[in-house]
Order: sequence, then C-alpha cells, then structure tokens
Amino acid sequence: MVLRWIGLTAAIVIPMAAHAATRVEEVPLWEISAQLERGAVSSEAVTGAYLERIAAMDRKGPQLRAIIAINPDAMAQARASDARRRAGKALGPLDGVPILIKDNIETQDPVATTAGSLALRDNVGGRDAPVVARLRAGGAVILAKTNLSEWANIRSTHSISGWSAVGGQVRNPYALDRSPCGSSSGTGAGVAASFGAGGLGTETDGSVVCPSSLNGLVGLKPTVGLLSRSHIVPISHSQDTPGPMARSVRDVAMMLSATAGSDPADPATAQADAHKQDYAAALEQASLKGVRVAYYRPTMSAALAERFAAALEVLKAQGAELIEVARPELEGLGQAEHEVLRSELKADLNTYLAGATAAVKLRTLADIIAFNRANAEAEMPLFAQESFEEAEGTRGIADPEYLGARAKSLRLAAKEGLEEMLARADILVQPTTGPAWLIDPIYSDQFRGPSASGLPAVSGYPHLTVPMGLVGGLPVGLSFIARPYEEGKLLGAGYVYEQAARARMAPTYRATVDAGAAFKGAVEK
Repeated sequence: MVLRWIGLTAAIVIPMAAHAATRVEEVPLWEISAQLERGAVSSEAVTGAYLERIAAMDRKGPQLRAIIAINPDAMAQARASDARRRAGKALGPLDGVPILIKDNIETQDPVATTAGSLALRDNVGGRDAPVVARLRAGGAVILAKTNLSEWANIRSTHSISGWSAVGGQVRNPYALDRSPCGSSSGTGAGVAASFGAGGLGTETDGSVVCPSSLNGLVGLKPTVGLLSRSHIVPISHSQDTPGPMARSVRDVAMMLSATAGSDPADPATAQADAHKQDYAAALEQASLKGVRVAYYRPTMSAALAERFAAALEVLKAQGAELIEVARPELEGLGQAEHEVLRSELKADLNTYLAGATAAVKLRTLADIIAFNRANAEAEMPLFAQESFEEAEGTRGIADPEYLGARAKSLRLAAKEGLEEMLARADILVQPTTGPAWLIDPIYSDQFRGPSASGLPAVSGYPHLTVPMGLVGGLPVGLSFIARPYEEGKLLGAGYVYEQAARARMAPTYRATVDAGAAFKGAVEK
C-alpha cells in the first residue's frame, strides 16, 4: 500500500508492503521488544503495521485524530534496526520499537514541532530533545508526532481538551464523543488504539495521568528533574516534565529506563543520573507484602467508589497494609499554583522561542498573542486566549509576588500536603480521576470527578496511574504517589496491582457509551 499523510507543508508518501499479517493491536511494548529480539518479527513489519492502523483509523474509520504528522524517516529507521539485529549489534530492548512523540517535544526528523499551534508550523529545528535522543540512541523508531491540547492546554480556561488548530479534536477510543483529556490527548488515544507501542507525553498538572486514565493506559508523571525538559515547548520549569504512556507497567518501566538521565542544559536534572535505574528489571522482585499503603477517599460517584473499593481489596490481598488518610485543607494552593504557572509561562516560553529555529518568526508570547488575534478564525473559533493575556501581564520570575507564590505552593503541596498524607506510609493511592466527560464545543470541558494530579504536580513528586477498570464502559485509573525519585517503588506497587487486578479493557471505538435499556424508559414507542 501507499500511505499518504498530509503534513503542514507537503504530502509525505511512504511506500511499503502490506503488513496485515503482523499483529500489533493490543500487543504490549515489552512483547514487541521480545519478538524483535528473537527474530519472530522485523521492525519494518511492525512499523508498517502501525502505519496501516493509523491510515485506517486516524482520519478514517473512527477518526481519532491522534496523529499530527507521520515521520517520513520511520521506515528507514526500522530497516536500520533490522540490519543492526542481523549483525548482532542491537542497541537495547527498544531497538526497532515504534514510539509516538507528543508534538510539543522536538525531534530531529523532518517534521515540525507545533504544540498544536499554527504559529509554530515552521518549527522544524533538526534537533532532538534529550529524551528523544535517548530513545533514538536505544534504537527506538520515532514513528509519529501526536496531537495535543493546543499549547498543552494553557491558552484558555475555557479550552476543549484534545483540540488544536493543527490537528483538530482528538477522540476517545472507548467512546468517540468523550474527552481524551489533555494535554497529552493524542498520545493517550494513539497508544490506546495501538498506533504505536508506547508514547511520550508531557505534564504540568495532570496531562500525563489524566489522558492515561481516560484512555485505559498506564502513565507515569516522573519526579520533576528525572527526565530532561530541554527542547520541549514549555509552560513551567517548576512543574513541567515528560513522561511515558503505554499499555502496561512493564512498558512504562522500559521507557523510563531509556529516557531518564541528567542534562547539563536543564539544572533540575542534576541528580537524575544518581537516581535512575533499570526499572523494568526491578519489577521481577516487586511485592506489596508489608508495604504501608495510605489511601484517600475523595468525593466521587458511587460507581467510582465501588471500583476504588475493589482496588483496595486487591492491594490488601497482595499483602499491603492499608491506612486511610485525609487530605489537608491547603487553603490558597490553587491560586498560588495559578500565579506560578502564568509567570513561568511568559518567562519560559519567551526563552524557548528566542532559541527556536530561524524559520520561526514569532519570538515572544506577545508575538503569539498577536498571531492568534490576526488568525482568530483558525486559531480561536472555539475559545479565546485569556490565559496567555494574563501571563503576558506578569512581571517576571524575580517579582516578589511570584517568588512568594512558588514558595507557598511548594510548601502546601509537599510539606503540608503529601508529606502529611505519607507520614505513616510508603505510598499513597487514590482514584486518578473520574470517567471521561462529553466533548463539548459549546460549554468547553465539563470535568466531573476527583483529581489526584495537583499535589504531585506542584510538589514535583512522582505519580503513576494504572487501569482500575471501567465505569459506565469508560476507563478509570488508580493513582500511586510517592516521594521524589521513588519511581521504582511506584512501578513495583503498580505492577503487583496490575498483575493481580487485570483491570484494563481494550477500546471498542463505540460512537457513545451504552446507557442500557433503562435509558429508553419503560414504554417503547
């Protein structure tokens, strides 16, 4: 077949043989890796099979709109991997494994890094973000760039998760009229739909764990500083981090092992090399016996509470000691975080744009705001940019108001928040969030349910979500939270739970949820 992908500037044509015999649907990354290692499949065949799924399902079929651009070099990378394996020179467990990359993370491939915005349609920088460079050094095939909530969902408080001017609206593969959550929505929907073996997302507050939870995935928001943030379109140097998303805990552990590490250009990563490990290998010894697990019951629906109670029983059956805790009040945390994000957005985005390729003519947040106004029909048909405008009005990261807000938010989220909840425990668990809400272009996001993302996001602590089953046919996740650089502990606990619960269900690509016969009423007309 010939796959044609209409990119930002030209059509990319990738000739390839049919790969229908190569099964990739619902095959976890670790199994793809094992098949490649023993020669049961080739990277070329696997890569071709993923590309055929994308061609059949992303802009056709269920029209998930999870992909912004195919990497035209993907098949060449796959063939190079096959040649290395034939020569006995494989670069590691990810050699030849196709990976999706969120489109705010730069790659050296000939595709733009747009953050979903037409303002960055010429941002072809020819450089890898260090996290991508580490994947590439391990032989991973950089398959495609994924759609996202434009500007990682920071442009407006009335945004629609998963919408960007470049890619359109990402749809949830479990019910196509439901939100995929933001901002790593395309990575979430794409990995759930088996468009790649795994994917990289980014999170400032919730943007890895929420789309992972709503799309039935495992997702890890690492300790801030374990993975480099260089050459990633930023929001906040205090809270931003990339993170792996995949269909199993082992997959996420393999990706974390490949991407963790220090970066001289990112001071936050100074301790990363001292803390990183082979997270996947450590899973073999994982146990919950005697592990003290604090759990928090937020306000939630009866159906979600039932799933959470069942998850706690699984943890208990695996030997965990359960300790119920309350969440401290933490008054003022939300406002303090808001002040931090809007101040850092202006400073960090201006720095990023100043260092972008010469083809990018917009060099400041003010330039982006002006571009959006001039292109309002394409960029702002559904919501505005009031958050950008607020950020432009801030006075910089030396401003005492900003410095006070950052100190307050960190104190509340870490010392008075998570440390209090973890005082007698090794890890904390709670529902990640509720099931997916309807995509609504009139009223924007209508989020319902609890959220576990805030405290680990603001504090920089690691946060893992693992599928907890379905509520009304829609996925929900169980969150595992621990202290900085305790990713191994989280992955071990999540792995034991995952293997015992077997709670993940494959997507069904329904038009909407099945409300059952009761939805029609007692009298059938």
